[in-house]
Amino acid sequence: MKRNYYIVALILLTFFVISFITNIFGPLTPEIKNGFNLNYTLTAILYFAFFIAYGVMSIPAGMLIEKYNEKKMMIVSFLVVSAGSLLFALYPDYFIALPSLFVIGCGFAILQVVINPLLRTAGGEEHYAFNSVLAQLIFGGASFLSPLVYKYVAESLKKPESNALSFFHSLVPEKLPWVSLYWIFAAIGLLMVIVVAFSKFPKVELKEDEKAGVFATHIMLFKNKVVVLFFLGIICYVGTEQGIANNISQFLFAYHGYNPEQAGADAVAYFWGLMTAGGILGLLLLKIMDSRKVLIIFTILALTSLSAALFGPAKISLYAFPAVGFFASVMYPIIFSLALNSIKEHHGSFSGILCTGIIGGAIVPLIIGWFGDLFGLRTGMFFLYLTMGYILLIGFWAKPIIANKTIFDKKEAVKLYE
Repeated sequence: MKRNYYIVALILLTFFVISFITNIFGPLTPEIKNGFNLNYTLTAILYFAFFIAYGVMSIPAGMLIEKYNEKKMMIVSFLVVSAGSLLFALYPDYFIALPSLFVIGCGFAILQVVINPLLRTAGGEEHYAFNSVLAQLIFGGASFLSPLVYKYVAESLKKPESNALSFFHSLVPEKLPWVSLYWIFAAIGLLMVIVVAFSKFPKVELKEDEKAGVFATHIMLFKNKVVVLFFLGIICYVGTEQGIANNISQFLFAYHGYNPEQAGADAVAYFWGLMTAGGILGLLLLKIMDSRKVLIIFTILALTSLSAALFGPAKISLYAFPAVGFFASVMYPIIFSLALNSIKEHHGSFSGILCTGIIGGAIVPLIIGWFGDLFGLRTGMFFLYLTMGYILLIGFWAKPIIANKTIFDKKEAVKLYE
């Protein structure tokens, strides 16, 4: 299939929506914790309910996409996301939040399995690392906006005078104004259904190796050491990303007394905003450097920033957490592209396995929350040194068949290992 810019644009829009809704968890953490009177572990279980959906749905989603086309699956996915958001908006309770977030996660799991192989196919496999970082840039941009939207909503609902959001007063509990965001998410899901349904969606012919196979294919892939290692890499990255983003506001409040609705929300927004800026730098570096070298350099700098955030004084911590986002910007796309470019076939099935690795967003925050209840949040976040350490090692042992194309390469794709 030739490079299809329409498909690429649709994929980038989908990444924006996924990020905008998913990464509102970070600034909401103190509000959720206090609003439902939860400890760190119970709060982390909410994230677990969301991200475990990726473990449940990713591989079956790959098989469903083969039976039904991409357009139908995207419409169903956005309908599922809208339904899950509406469920919680109507019944804002902790025990309703668990199935609601699981349903939303299922919708996003299907979308991730649809869009990742399509990005590789539509954008060209030799440009996949570059396009993946571009998608991460869009992802980070949406994540930067969502905390600011939360901040605007929170401030607007506190004002007694009439404003653009005053109608939410009759829809959400007075003590849980942030629930209004889930009405917004439900509307976004329905809007995306309309966008996809009325878009001129060209038929996408995936290569045989890009289709999701049967369970036997997945079992065979799991016997491949390279597949397992990259699967663990995705678990570590998503766990790192969510383990940091979901705890920035709470950490700054607990250890330095910063207001969650102001400084906390801003810090989370800047974490994602700098992730966008890091993505821009990553795009440039991937045109002149091997992606593995970029991964090593950025991970070392991310570890340095994390240490400053956890052990530095208030002002240093306030700025160091967003800096981690800057250096984490290239991790997910580089790991994903290295993974798919490290095996010769069954990329559709492999993509489903890698998307299953997004359960790291369920596992790692839960571990941090559990240790946080036992020893304090700072000690709980020490676990991130293990996950980021593993990501660092990927840059040393990865041996892709096709390396990312740089401006110094004359051939269309650079094959390193046969």
